Amino acid sequence: MPPAEHEDHPDTLLLVEDSDTQALRIRRMLEGHGFHVHRVASGEEALDTLDARLPGLVIADYHLPGMNGGQLARQLRMNAVTRTIPVLILTEGIEPGLEREGLESGADAYIPKSSDPALIVLRIRALLREHAAHAPPLLPERMFRRARIMVIAPASPRQQAVPELIGQLRRDGHIVTLCPDPAQLDPTLLHDPEHVSDCVVIDLACREFDGLEVCRVLDEWRQADLLSGNVPLRLLGVDGAPRADAREFAARMFEAGIDDLVSRDVGPAALALRIRVLVRRKLLQDDVRRIEVERQAREIAVKSARAEAAAIASKASLAEALEQANRELADANRKLIETQGKLVQTAKMASLGELVAGIAHEINNPLAFILAHKDTVARGLAQVMDMEAACTDPDHAAREAVLTKCRDRVGSMNMGLRRIQNLVLNLRKFSRLDEGLFQLIDVPEALETVMALLTQKLGSGIVVRRQYEAPDRLYCQAALLNQVIMNIISNAADAILAAQPDDMSGRGGIAEGEISIHTFLAHNAGGQDTYVFVITDTGPGIAPAVQERIFEPFFTTKPVGAGTGLGLAIAYSVVQAHHGSLQVGNAPGGGARFTISVPWNAGAGAEGQPAPPPSGSMR
Repeated sequence: MPPAEHEDHPDTLLLVEDSDTQALRIRRMLEGHGFHVHRVASGEEALDTLDARLPGLVIADYHLPGMNGGQLARQLRMNAVTRTIPVLILTEGIEPGLEREGLESGADAYIPKSSDPALIVLRIRALLREHAAHAPPLLPERMFRRARIMVIAPASPRQQAVPELIGQLRRDGHIVTLCPDPAQLDPTLLHDPEHVSDCVVIDLACREFDGLEVCRVLDEWRQADLLSGNVPLRLLGVDGAPRADAREFAARMFEAGIDDLVSRDVGPAALALRIRVLVRRKLLQDDVRRIEVERQAREIAVKSARAEAAAIASKASLAEALEQANRELADANRKLIETQGKLVQTAKMASLGELVAGIAHEINNPLAFILAHKDTVARGLAQVMDMEAACTDPDHAAREAVLTKCRDRVGSMNMGLRRIQNLVLNLRKFSRLDEGLFQLIDVPEALETVMALLTQKLGSGIVVRRQYEAPDRLYCQAALLNQVIMNIISNAADAILAAQPDDMSGRGGIAEGEISIHTFLAHNAGGQDTYVFVITDTGPGIAPAVQERIFEPFFTTKPVGAGTGLGLAIAYSVVQAHHGSLQVGNAPGGGARFTISVPWNAGAGAEGQPAPPPSGSMR
């Protein structure tokens, strides 16, 4: 089976068996129970597969060529990545102490190959279950790594101990390289990921190089490498025959940086054991450092994530605050535009009021003079006519006819002067300076004043129908009637005129239409009486899309130059100042329909006395 097959399956087993017959039998048994099996023939090959994939369990024969099953288990226990992988040793050997040696090497179970297959399967499932419950999660970059050992010794045929040592180290699962010339070494020995060594074994008894100097150089390199935070490699020196100055020699070697000093007389197996101790400590320190780096990386990632989350929250808060500020600014700008429009309209109305008041005053003075002398002229004509009546002159009839005509003309002049006098009175009423104050208003009189001022626009073809069902008295501002009602009726007249056909010759060029004014009292659910004005016309009506914007400042449906778009906005504000409502719609028979509703004070209407203004009203 290729190595990539079933690599993600949790029940993938690594079978280490050199016998093809035994491997086929065990593999068929395991696959028959649903396991996925990957088989290799040696311990070294098994270690090589761990760089690409980690199995759920390792099944190894104890007697293997090169590295045996115990040495394989020991290699797995030396690395943090593979330390928790269960190891099951199968063997036919019956040597005493073999099981104890296998278990002491790090195996989890020792079962003879002749055991019941069902028992072997149950044992495997138990180990897998325990491993799945307690195995720590692995990061993708944490992979298995075999220990690398460099032996610095001359490649002399007389040196039999060196090949034996290298063979023993390789059987232990280490990657071993031989360096016969220390001059070929460089600092990449310490930090090159592909060639870094965990332990350097130096032959101190050879004559080809100075082992003490080699130790000093290697120690200087690793001391410099400590600044980068790496775990230093281990240095082990192998001495020859006993020396007379053994103590002084050992002191010099340890001062040069050696980590362990071993005599060659101990034999390759013991020497390999001492090297194994150094390598195990080095690999454990590598694992601790890697775990610490990963922990720090996780802490940095968590802090970065928290900082990013805080930054996102801060940005969201700032965006929300900015959006709120934009809304407030837009609202303030809208109110500013409305206020500016109202100020413009108020200034125009104030100027118009002053102008009208001035004109009315100027007209009123000569008017009073003419009216006073008109009576004198009328009395003089009456006396002359009386004198002519007693006269017998032949031209008497002609003079009497002329006097009669003069008297009739004086009467006509009197009618015109009275109309001018009424017009001046209406202008003075419309332009009175106290229109911003709440006061008791005679509604029919005020409405008639408005009609008189709009006589020219209404002409003779537009009929105004009045239906006054509400009380005559209303406590309000004069602007409610002078400005709001006048603006609505004026707009109605404009709409009727605009709806007339271009050719009105058949009617003498007179526009025809009807405007209705209806007042009545309404009783709302709260028990408060409401004074209602309903003004309808027979014009084209108002489109629904326009109804939504008709009270906006500067919005108008009239041609350019024919309107400012402020009239209805000002009217809406005036009604709001009375705590009332202004609604617009279309009448059932066509045309526009405006409904004005304002609170009515029954006491003020009945007793004819001013009542307090509504709560919160503008003064």
